[in-house]
Amino acid sequence: MSDPTQLAANWAAVRARVDEACRAAGRDPGEVSILPVSKTFGAEVMRAALALGLHRFGENKVQEIKEKAAALAGEAIDWVVIGHLQTNKAKEVARLASEVQSLDRLELAEALHHRLQLENRSLEVLVQVKTAREESKRGLPAEALPAFLARLRAYPTLRVKGLMTLATLSDDPGEVRACFRRLRELRDQCAAEGHALPRLSMGMSGDFPLAIAEGATEVRIGTAIFGNRSYAPT
Repeated sequence: MSDPTQLAANWAAVRARVDEACRAAGRDPGEVSILPVSKTFGAEVMRAALALGLHRFGENKVQEIKEKAAALAGEAIDWVVIGHLQTNKAKEVARLASEVQSLDRLELAEALHHRLQLENRSLEVLVQVKTAREESKRGLPAEALPAFLARLRAYPTLRVKGLMTLATLSDDPGEVRACFRRLRELRDQCAAEGHALPRLSMGMSGDFPLAIAEGATEVRIGTAIFGNRSYAPT
């Protein structure tokens, strides 16, 4: 998807669909941002997206961020880590990323804090919470969230801004929506305990209207913007 005309049309269509979902939920479209997920798409596609005024991109793998950052050196890009993050990647994340949306354990918080101190930087983070039934879905157990947020206060380089989740993969809209509702309810419970968590990153290309109806402040959209992905054989 390096065709600027098609990419522009896709972006406009996605923005329109998000705005429509907001209005259907009785919300102001200005309350919901879109994080373009650029994983597996190369530098040429990224340049086309930059030409549209996009500058913030979600990526699953730190190695891919590293390669793209080198190819697009000099461009003003905010890299957002949305995939599972190993502690041995903390050094590169502290140097390259502007945000991590998949913080899910104290070991990772400690590793990021240590590397960020060395880089004299801070990083916005969202805590990823497991709300889906699948074993394959990652995230902090919901019942562990209040204590985890309290522990994160010991790491001032990590600016906790909200929560993230992946909904269950189901044809039942009610089951999917319940995952998003659970995250919002957890946020509200923690807010009552003094944790400011204004952001809820939830919803992707296939389910974002349900997430918006349950209070998402950001949706992560890849395929609907960039087209179908071609994964290299493993």
